[in-house]
Amino acid sequence: MSDEDPYLWLEEITGEAALGWVRERNDETVSALTGTPAFKALESAIREVLDDDGRIPYVVRRGAHLYNFWQDADHVRGLWRRTTLEEYVKDRPVWEPVLDLDALAEAEGEKWAWAGSRVLGPEHQHALVLLSRDGADACVVREFDLRTLEFTEGGFEVEEGRTTIGWIDREEVWIGTDFGPGSMSGSGYPLQVRRWRRGTPLAAAELVYEGRPSDISATGWRDDTPGFERDFLHRQIDFWHQELFLLPAGAAAAEPEKIEVPDDAGASVHREWLIVAPKSPWLGHDAGTLLAFDLDAFRAGEREAAVLFTPDEHTALAGWSWTRNHLILTTRADVSSRMEILTPGPGPDGWRRAPLAGVPPLSTASVTCTDPDVGDEYFLNVSGYLQPSTLYRGTAGEGAGAGESVKRGPALFDTEGLAVRRHFALSADGTRVPYFVVGPEDRPGPGPTLMYGYGGFEISMVPQYSAVTGRAWLARGGTYVVAGIRGGHEYGPDWHKAALGANRVRAFEDFAAVARDLTARGITTPAQLGIEGGSNGGLLMGAMLTRYPELFAAVVSHVPLMDMLRFHRLLAGASWTAEYGDPDDPADRPHLEEISPYHRIRSGGPAYPPLLLLTSTRDDRVHPGHARKMAARLREAGHPVLFHEHLGGGHSGATDHEQTAFNEALVHTFLWERLTPGA
Repeated sequence: MSDEDPYLWLEEITGEAALGWVRERNDETVSALTGTPAFKALESAIREVLDDDGRIPYVVRRGAHLYNFWQDADHVRGLWRRTTLEEYVKDRPVWEPVLDLDALAEAEGEKWAWAGSRVLGPEHQHALVLLSRDGADACVVREFDLRTLEFTEGGFEVEEGRTTIGWIDREEVWIGTDFGPGSMSGSGYPLQVRRWRRGTPLAAAELVYEGRPSDISATGWRDDTPGFERDFLHRQIDFWHQELFLLPAGAAAAEPEKIEVPDDAGASVHREWLIVAPKSPWLGHDAGTLLAFDLDAFRAGEREAAVLFTPDEHTALAGWSWTRNHLILTTRADVSSRMEILTPGPGPDGWRRAPLAGVPPLSTASVTCTDPDVGDEYFLNVSGYLQPSTLYRGTAGEGAGAGESVKRGPALFDTEGLAVRRHFALSADGTRVPYFVVGPEDRPGPGPTLMYGYGGFEISMVPQYSAVTGRAWLARGGTYVVAGIRGGHEYGPDWHKAALGANRVRAFEDFAAVARDLTARGITTPAQLGIEGGSNGGLLMGAMLTRYPELFAAVVSHVPLMDMLRFHRLLAGASWTAEYGDPDDPADRPHLEEISPYHRIRSGGPAYPPLLLLTSTRDDRVHPGHARKMAARLREAGHPVLFHEHLGGGHSGATDHEQTAFNEALVHTFLWERLTPGA
């Protein structure tokens, strides 16, 4: 294509001409996919599982209460609520409403979406509530009283923006927001960290730290652990490099003290411990290890570490969570979870470890809640593709099991005759790529198959229960496949780095290799294989469409990146140059043009499979112009494409179950009709 882009006008998010074009495309898609009774039945079935009141209400402990945010048919925008542990373990807990977003939205005439809260400990009486307009990343902030259950008159309040905020104490907060020219990064995140005192103008907040103009962001926060109260600063240099600083106590003008860990390492502090997860070899330890240091000794120059985890060819670090006295370690062996409880002891060799039993094979376990300042309680969630979630509550240090089962998610689709298998495909450079196949155990021949992938930003594709996929795909006889391609974190930092920058094509080759392996095993055929991905996975879908059209019969791309020569100029895109490369750098531009689906569209050559593009006008992370322009260029070139854009929904594409059910019904109707013609 030429250097001139005739569709730049579609980047005008709320431009009259652009929205007119969107409405025309929406009408075409709605007409093409929603007119049959089957669509309405599917939409209703999906809405039913989304609203099912047997879903596990996951909680966060704040003092004596367990808090939960809940959406269902009666609470479309959602209800922030709380209960006690005594109630929570019952089959039908009694919940106390805290903040009703439906009532708030109606009273204020705004489509409020929940964006989280910051609660001041240890009393847990005061909160900073974050509210998003229709799902955008930008939020407003309001102070909320958890005793009166009302917004605090004259309390902390911030207008809509990409704000970071957290309590210092009852009278002060750390805040980063738009303070005018130079205060925000090119990615749209705060560069200034300020202390804001109650009752003073926001503009007068004391500037404590400022990142460089080329940085992504800067953040400040208070560690309010009793006996270890301290303040930290975090400088995000690019997506994969950062610096952590400790602010000297009681010395407002003193220079922050840098914690001298590699800038590509993850680092966190709990009580006296500094935990470091290096992504490159450091101090004689491999990338992907987990190390523990005595923080004060480390600050004094000592570098003797307790090695909490060492990766191998099949096993990678997945995460860790602290309780008061223990660390819960989660690892993955060929993308299946394993867990241990570690207990600190004196010296680097003093740590004790015990396996946390009860995690089934080919499943995913994750810690959903601890209260590390107070006790050793933990909540642990375990699920698999055909295994509804089970939530356990345990006490670290008491026994070797996962804990007591307190909640079980409902089985919302029939799994009789279905099986989960793990296979490996051989990519173009000989790398073994893991993937899971969920489908009929004894299908006599190939059948309709939906394959999902992501391949970026260290995000792992792991086994998890999806009632929507079960109802909309598996229950109809389809097979579901999830590919753990490079760019993710399935095998640690090197698995991610293998697809960075100019090597992004490795992720594309991995996904294509899995597609070919599915055909070779007789699981499906190109005429029966559809694929789906979103965001960075939407870029993957665009690459598959334009590079390997012969492998697939239908493609679905949600909120995608598609124009890789302009992504850095659109919304939060500048923050992703460390992942993809910088289009303004002559060294990076050639490979970015090569991986850019928007620039690979051709009108001649092999026919492209039909494509469904979905995006949101309110997505202020990945610009809707990516999907709009891709659809326009494909239409111009004569390729089959349907496009739908929700006016709300943010980067997730939906803020309520009605929107989600409609989107999912569009997707699965599109796929089923194209992969099972005449069925």
